[in-house]
Amino acid sequence: MREQEQPIHGRGFDNVAADAPVDERGRFIVRTYLHLVGAVFAFVAIEAVLLRTPLPEQMMRALAASRYSWLVVMAAFVGSGWLAQSLARSQASALAQYAGLALYVVAEAVIFIPLLFIAVHFATPDVLPTAALITLVLFGGLTGVVFITRKDFSFLRGILGIATFAAIGVIVASILFGFTLGTIFSGAMVLLAGGYVLYRTSNVLHHYRTDQHVAAALELFAAIALLFWYVLQIVLSRGRR
Repeated sequence: MREQEQPIHGRGFDNVAADAPVDERGRFIVRTYLHLVGAVFAFVAIEAVLLRTPLPEQMMRALAASRYSWLVVMAAFVGSGWLAQSLARSQASALAQYAGLALYVVAEAVIFIPLLFIAVHFATPDVLPTAALITLVLFGGLTGVVFITRKDFSFLRGILGIATFAAIGVIVASILFGFTLGTIFSGAMVLLAGGYVLYRTSNVLHHYRTDQHVAAALELFAAIALLFWYVLQIVLSRGRR
C-alpha cells in the first residue's frame, strides 16, 4: 500500500483557482498538468535507468529474505511521502516545492522497482503497455468527468481516508501473517485510486490556490501512481510467463 497521504485542505485560502479570473485559472490548470506530465516522464526515465542497475535484483533478494522487509519499505515510503508533500506545499520557496515533487517521484520509482522487474522479466511483453494504457484511459476518463461536470468531489474525503486506513491494515496483516492479497483486493484498490483521482482533480478546480500548481501536480501524480500500481498487478496476474 503506497497511498499514505491524507486528503488535502479545503477552501479558506486567498487566490483560490475557482475564484480566480478565467485566464489565471487556465494558466494554473495548464501549469499543473504540465508538471504532472513532467513528473510521469521523470518517473519513466528513472525507472529505465534503475532497471539497468543491480538494484532490482538486490531489492528482490532482500524482499524475498523476509516478508517483514516490506514493512520497512512501507515505513520508509510513508515518511518520504509525508516529507515530499510538506515540501511541495511549502510557502517558503519554489525550490522547496519542486524538491518535494522530485522526492516523491524518486520514492515512487524505487518502490515500483520490484513490481516492474517482475513485469519485465517474468511476464509477457504486452503486460506493461497494457497496464499503462488502461491506467491512462481510466485517469483520462475520470479527469474528464470532473472537468465536464465541474462537480466538487470534496465529500469523498472522509470515505477515502477510512478506506485508505482499512487498506493499510489489510496489507500490514497480510505481511505479518503471510496471506496473499488477490485480484479482488487489487480491484478494490483500483476503485480507491479512482476515488482519489476524482477527489484530487476536483481539488485542482475548486480548492487550490493559483500558486500551488506544484503541490497539485504531486497530488495527481500520487493518485495516478496508485492506480497504475494496482492495474499492473491485475494485468500481471493474467500475463505471467
